Amino acid sequence: MLVARIERLPVSRRLMLIRVIVGIATFFDAYTVLAIAFAMPALVGEWKLTPSQVGMIISAGYIGQLFGAVFFGWLAEKVGRLHVLMFTIILFVAMDIGCLFAWSGMSMMVFRFFQGIGTGAEVPVASAYINEFIGAKKRGRFFLLYEVIFPVGLMFAGMIGYFLVPIYGWKAMFIVGLVPSVLTIPLRWLMPESPRWLASKGRIAEAEKVVQMLENDVTKRGVALPEPVVRPIDPKAMAKSDWRELFRGIYLKRTLTIWSLWVCAYMINNGMITWLPTLYKSVFKLPLQTALAYGWTTSAVGVLASIACALLIDKVGRRPWYIAAFFLATIPLLLLSFLGGTSALQVLVLATCVYAVLQTIAFSLYLYSAELYPTRLRAIGTGMGSAWLRAGSSIGPLMVGFLMADFGISYVFAAFAGVAVLGGVVTTLMAIETKGRVLEELSP
Repeated sequence: MLVARIERLPVSRRLMLIRVIVGIATFFDAYTVLAIAFAMPALVGEWKLTPSQVGMIISAGYIGQLFGAVFFGWLAEKVGRLHVLMFTIILFVAMDIGCLFAWSGMSMMVFRFFQGIGTGAEVPVASAYINEFIGAKKRGRFFLLYEVIFPVGLMFAGMIGYFLVPIYGWKAMFIVGLVPSVLTIPLRWLMPESPRWLASKGRIAEAEKVVQMLENDVTKRGVALPEPVVRPIDPKAMAKSDWRELFRGIYLKRTLTIWSLWVCAYMINNGMITWLPTLYKSVFKLPLQTALAYGWTTSAVGVLASIACALLIDKVGRRPWYIAAFFLATIPLLLLSFLGGTSALQVLVLATCVYAVLQTIAFSLYLYSAELYPTRLRAIGTGMGSAWLRAGSSIGPLMVGFLMADFGISYVFAAFAGVAVLGGVVTTLMAIETKGRVLEELSP
């Protein structure tokens, strides 16, 4: 009955407020991922950092994100979504202040590691939390309009770095980053705990209170709620969590599928987006400002594609969208391989097409991951899946560097085309459709 009452709720002001508050935290999460990249050129000169030290500082954040995604995903199943979200927000705010006052490469590396734990934990737990408030028919659009804030946060980091760091120095990156995150801490008290999580822990009275609050938010504006449609729910949906269940029964195939999609999408997109500005400047000898402008163009088109995906994915469906995106991405990649990437304009047009298409997969995988698991496994399943995002993000740039040095640019795009085909084949053979289906029906 509780699930049926949640499923009939429209997108109310309260739900919009929840999305905005969590969105602010996610915006900061995205911003902090790239903040160090724009601070680093100034830090290299100030602290006399070697290339290996620079690599360790950047890698420390990703290693922290991997630990955060796995550990806090598990913890969110035990103690609740809100407790974990609040702790992760406080953690990366504290570490942002630490980065602001870092005095050496080693201190920055330590602060970035612990900040990575917070940023790596926030998005998967937030994804589980938001998904559990919204009905099946509206879930894709509602969630992905929140998730669009992540690529916007990445773009904002670039803007701050481009305009402020040359004038005010590297600390400007961390000062600006404090603003949205500090706002989130007091706003957290306006957010209720997930009623689905409360019910899964047997705290039915508390869950009823949250759902009643959401219903009152709708009815006090004169909107009549339809009668709840009660569907039979497998008793296992309220069972205790056990992470080993991710690798048993129907969830083994889902786990392997989502891990593969994370790796394939992020290996290509993060491999390209981190490498393209360097390619424009070093290979095609473009001026720095032109190279940055070309990189901005690719990022901006990716944001527009993400918005289109958010508005349309509930109509098209997750599985057909992912199949089409992976196979469509192979076309410009093969063209780049065949043509040899001989001009900056050629790379700009075709690589932007690839990035935009695959960005619709990359940013929506948090939605799909959360739909594949029951409440008892949702946070840890999403967290462990997104840990492979970090793996793909690390492998992509390494693969580019290796192939560029030994074989040439055309082989880079050929290899990425092979990864895209692999993603399309895995989706075709193994992925399930989740569009319009109640979470408890999808995952008993």
